[in-house]
Amino acid sequence: MYDLLLRQCRLLQTDRTIAEVDIAIKERVIVDIAPKITGNTKLELDIQGKLVSPPFVESHIHLDSALTAGEPRWNQSGTLFEGIEIWRERKQNISLEDVKQRAIATLKQQATQGVLFVRSHADVSETSLTALQALLEVRQEVKDWITLQVVAFPQDGIYSEPQNDLLLEKALDMGADAVGGIPHYELTREDGVKSVHRIFELAQKYDRLVDIHCDEIDDDQSRFLEVVAACASRTGLGSRVTASHTTAFGSYNNAYAGKLLGFLRRTQINFIANPLINITLQGRTDTYPKRRGVTRVKELWQQGANVSFGHDCIQDPWYSLGTGNMLDVAFMGLHVCQMTGTAEIDACYDMVTWNGAKTLNVEDRYGIEIGKPSNLIVLNACDRYDAIRRRAIVEYVISQGKLLVKTEIPRTIWHGSCS
Repeated sequence: MYDLLLRQCRLLQTDRTIAEVDIAIKERVIVDIAPKITGNTKLELDIQGKLVSPPFVESHIHLDSALTAGEPRWNQSGTLFEGIEIWRERKQNISLEDVKQRAIATLKQQATQGVLFVRSHADVSETSLTALQALLEVRQEVKDWITLQVVAFPQDGIYSEPQNDLLLEKALDMGADAVGGIPHYELTREDGVKSVHRIFELAQKYDRLVDIHCDEIDDDQSRFLEVVAACASRTGLGSRVTASHTTAFGSYNNAYAGKLLGFLRRTQINFIANPLINITLQGRTDTYPKRRGVTRVKELWQQGANVSFGHDCIQDPWYSLGTGNMLDVAFMGLHVCQMTGTAEIDACYDMVTWNGAKTLNVEDRYGIEIGKPSNLIVLNACDRYDAIRRRAIVEYVISQGKLLVKTEIPRTIWHGSCS
């Protein structure tokens, strides 16, 4: 007796092929995948040849600031730094329930659109550590339907205030999954380099992942990525390290960028681009030509680096838009990064699915394979290209073996004349 049986699935494979199969689930685990499965089941879904995919992965989001756009005021300049100032004002009034309510509402919004793995940064620059505590509680409360990782993120820098270093370590002691940083926002370059070394020291001490907001600026002299790469290589942390944003990489001269790409080949670090927010925040001081403000996604992908996409912000001081739909992110990514070849479009889909799982270091729990936890989605699409082109609706969301969400496909009726 199966708990759930999905009939007539177009199962998406990592090698870009599609298999016509049935999928059987029992006790939260995928127990069979075959062209035709017989047997009894408690619930059967006729997928009718629609696309079945592993769930979307949100590699980079700030749940503690989500749904606060316009509070206490709107970001009129649209810049990163005005956003930081607005958030500094807003976070003086946050409470545990405020953060938890907005975070859970955002996670539900994401889950209805097929996101079942999320990495969120929590600002740990305030002595109360309210945002962190709230997200740690949310992580526990939602664990039965979504996997949430929490990064201890010193939004104001590690060395900008005397207590920030202690707060960052306390956050890890409280149970944050990863240690973060923002070296380009430290008071000096020396402090920025020092902060990167401190992050790796803490990651080794507490056995945590690393995810650094790195060079999120248009300044072509902001070069902390090379420091991150060196630390990743020397410590052996490699694939446990993520460099988020790295937008300055897009402003480096080609001679230096080429040298850096060579260094990066020696590491296994992950990269996260956030095309919706990067194309919005960066290049604000340019006249024309105006920079796109996104890291060298295509070049990193071409050399085999693991690159994933994140939403970053959903209705907050930095980005007043956003729905949590990762297909919107992939759609923007393929435009901004000029990845319009067929393999490149497919790669952009992978950047919000498999690549994101690798970034979060959850590959052992991710994917539609016999023996793995049964997390999957059904899209009203036939392949990756179709899903991104139309931002296909996620019709079913299966989380840990149970039907979590069903969304009805809109019906359009044409009443006009054909002539």
